[in-house]
Amino acid sequence: MTTHQTQPQNYSLWQLFKLSLKDNHQRDYTQGSIGHAAFLLAIPMILEMAMESVFAVTDIFFVSFLGAEAVSIVGLTEAVITLLYAVAIGLSMAVTATIARRFGEKSNEKAFSVAGQTLIIGLFFGLLIGIPGFIYAKDILRFMGASFDVIEQGYSYTRIMLGGSTTILYLFLISAIFRGAGDATIAMRSLWIANSINIILDPLLIFGIGIFPEMGIEGAAVATNIGRGVGVLYQLYHLFGFKNRIQLNLSHLKPHLNTIQQLLKLSVGGILQFFIATASWVWLVRIVSTYGSDAVAGYTIAIRVIMFTILPAWGMSNAVATLVGQNLGAGLASRAEKSVWRIAKYNVIFMVTVAIIFLSLAPQIIGLFSTDVAVIQYGVECLRFIGLGFGFYGLGMVLVQAFNGAGDTLTPSKINFFCYWLFQIPLAYALAKYFELGPTGVFLAITISESIIALVGIIIFRQGKWKLKTV
Repeated sequence: MTTHQTQPQNYSLWQLFKLSLKDNHQRDYTQGSIGHAAFLLAIPMILEMAMESVFAVTDIFFVSFLGAEAVSIVGLTEAVITLLYAVAIGLSMAVTATIARRFGEKSNEKAFSVAGQTLIIGLFFGLLIGIPGFIYAKDILRFMGASFDVIEQGYSYTRIMLGGSTTILYLFLISAIFRGAGDATIAMRSLWIANSINIILDPLLIFGIGIFPEMGIEGAAVATNIGRGVGVLYQLYHLFGFKNRIQLNLSHLKPHLNTIQQLLKLSVGGILQFFIATASWVWLVRIVSTYGSDAVAGYTIAIRVIMFTILPAWGMSNAVATLVGQNLGAGLASRAEKSVWRIAKYNVIFMVTVAIIFLSLAPQIIGLFSTDVAVIQYGVECLRFIGLGFGFYGLGMVLVQAFNGAGDTLTPSKINFFCYWLFQIPLAYALAKYFELGPTGVFLAITISESIIALVGIIIFRQGKWKLKTV
C-alpha cells in the first residue's frame, strides 16, 4: 500500500478541506486518524447535501410566487415521492453497506459486480413506479385530499415528477456506490451539477423568461427532471471510467441473480425502514390537509427550510455508514464504534445551533417565502416546534446510519415501526383532533417521536449486536 493511502496526521483544517474535495479513490479509511477519515468523507457529503437543500428551498421559493395552491401541489406531490425515496434510500443503504464491506475486505472485483447489479435493480424499480405514477397522477392527488381545482392545476406537475422516478433512483443508487467505495467527491459533484441546472432552469421555465416558454408549476417539474438526468449521465461517465475505485464494464451488467437476491434481501430492512418513516409523513400531511391549503403551504415551506439543515447533517451521517462498513470489513469493530460517536458529537452541536436560529428567527425565515399571514403562522409554528427536537434528531440520524453501514437495516425498521406507526401517527391525530391543537399537534408529535427514536437508538447501539452483522 502506498503511503498516501493513509490519513495525514498533521494537516490543518484548511488543508484537509482542500484534500477532501479532490478525487479520493486511493485513500484507505481503515487506517490513520479517525477524525481525519471522518472529515475527508464528511465534507464532500455535507456539500452534496447542502446543494440538495439549497435546491429544496430554491424550488419552493419560485413556486411560492404562483400562490398557496401551487405550493400545496408541491407539498402533496412531495409527500407521495417520499415513498419513492423510501425505496431509493433503502436500496442505497444495502448498496453502500455491501460495497464498503467488500472494499474493507479488499475484494474490489466483487464490489464492481455489486455496482453493476445495482444499475439493473434501479432501472426495474424506476419503471415499476414511474409508469403507474404518470398514468394515475390525478387519482394520487385525489387520494391525498386535493380539491378539484388543485388537481386540475397540478396533476401535470405530479405526472412529470413521478414519471421521472428512474432518475431519482439512479441519483441515489449511484451515489451510494461511490460513497461505499469512499469516492464521496464524485457523488457530491453529480448532485451539484443536477441541482445547479435545476436552480437555473426553475425561474426560466416557471415564468417564461427570455426564449423559454411560461410553464408555471409544470416548469418546475421539467427543470427538476432535466437537472437530475444530467446528473445521472455524469455519474455513469465516472462509473465506467478508469480512474476511480469503481471501474465497470459491460460484463458487470450481465444479470447475476445471486447478487441481486442478496442486495434485495439486505435492502428489505432499509426499504421498510424508510417506507415506515415516509408513510408516516404522508399521513401527517393528510392530517394537516384537513385544515386547508394555507396549513399545507405553511407546513411545506417549513419542511423545505428544515431540509436545508437536515440534509447537511445527513451528509455527516452518511460518512458514518462508509466508515462503519469499511472498518467492519477490515475487522476493526472498535474503530467503527469510535467513528460513530465522534461524528455524533459534531452532528448534535450543528443541529442544536440551527435549532437556536429557528427559535429566534422563524418569522423572518418563513416570511422570505410567503406574505400570507396564515401561511406564515403555520410555517413559524412548524419550524419552532420541530426545531425543539433537533439535538435528538442529529444524534438519531447518526445511529441509524451506523446500523445501516453495518448492514443491520432491520433494527432501525423495527424502531421506526413502533415510534412512527404505533406512536407518532396516533399521537398526531389525537393532539390535532381530540385536543383541538390543529396542525400544531402534528408538529409536536414529530418532535416527541424523533426524540424517542434517538433514545431507543442509543440503548440498542450500546448493546453492540451490530458489530456481528455479516454482509
